[in-house]
Amino acid sequence: MFSRRQFLAVAAAPLAAKAPQGLKLGVMDGVLRQSGKPEAIALAKSFGMEGLQVTLGRPAAGADRLPLEDEELQGRFVAESKKHKLPIDATYIDVLHVNCLKSDPLARTWVLRGIYITKKLHARILMTVFFGKCSVENRAELDYVADVFKELAPEAEKAGVILGFENLLNAEDNARAMDRVASRAFKIYYDAGNSTNMVGVDAPKEIRWLGKDRVCQFHFKDKGYLGEGKVDYRAVLQAVADIKFEGYANLETNAPSGSMENDLRRNINYLRKLML
Repeated sequence: MFSRRQFLAVAAAPLAAKAPQGLKLGVMDGVLRQSGKPEAIALAKSFGMEGLQVTLGRPAAGADRLPLEDEELQGRFVAESKKHKLPIDATYIDVLHVNCLKSDPLARTWVLRGIYITKKLHARILMTVFFGKCSVENRAELDYVADVFKELAPEAEKAGVILGFENLLNAEDNARAMDRVASRAFKIYYDAGNSTNMVGVDAPKEIRWLGKDRVCQFHFKDKGYLGEGKVDYRAVLQAVADIKFEGYANLETNAPSGSMENDLRRNINYLRKLML
């Protein structure tokens, strides 16, 4: 693991002089108000997005399967992705808000199924979430969760899927988890909005310290419109450029005005201008 001295040295590195050349912008299907629906692909394309993150959904009452386990639905997603030439860049296993990986054995089953679904959707990243009652709150829970991922990692490796760990931890705790799992199929899913507003850390510094080999993907959001909240997205993008990251940042923005279309375009245009 990196030392505190290394963290401070990397954090103090100068900002990049150019925008991240390898960064692509995607969007979560929930932002489009089309969670788990193949129609989200065409809609994402119409906004000029370069990828889509798909929600796997939660089992219906009395059911024991995730909605995206349905092969017909998987086929529709794959067909739409091919038709519109828009990749499914990641999936999102939101049932982990209900069944916590830190305490509920059923959560392991959901993640395992999520791995197989993600492979069938031709996506590379399965984002796992740890918020609310399911947040990792201490070292014992962190080590337990890491050990669960260590057990699941071989299946993810076989499937060519990366388990993205999105949480409310700082960079050093995330690095501890990665060192404990010790698998190329386990990386950090870094949310710049959560890190700034909920964890209270300097997101650009953490991004530089973690580096491109520890981060699989990003979420971009803030309270309100991008560029008007606490997150300094100019600095975030410069940090992404500094580590030479290549991959996706998915927008997880909201719609303060009530108009998804207008507000999403406003946030996209803001980021595109910074990326020129």
